[in-house]
Amino acid sequence: MKKVAGTLKIDMAQYRELEAFSKFSSDMDAVTAMTLDRGRKNNQLLIQPQYSPMSVGEQIAILYCGTHGLMHEVPVERIRECQDLFLEKLRSTHQSTIDLLASGTINDEACAILEKVMADIAGQF
Repeated sequence: MKKVAGTLKIDMAQYRELEAFSKFSSDMDAVTAMTLDRGRKNNQLLIQPQYSPMSVGEQIAILYCGTHGLMHEVPVERIRECQDLFLEKLRSTHQSTIDLLASGTINDEACAILEKVMADIAGQF
């Protein structure tokens, strides 16, 4: 979890700071807009429905996608739908990857699987 979400705290702090300053500014550069977009999406990823928690492996998988910007094509309002489709596909075809992530191991093969599955799902939006 630390390997995947290591930068999440800093990213979210940066997002909150930029969001506060963007309220006073009417124009922003592309990097600021991208940072705000990623922050909004990561914020949506951190919300879990009450009484239906995700497993640790699933949390790691979805946070990996968020911190690595794999959902940049998905609109913020459809992040939850994308997340559900991603986890459903991952559970049905790559359960061993979820189990590997839950055991605390992340390797290049697991990263490649996560990136491929998310690319397939994000392409639908």
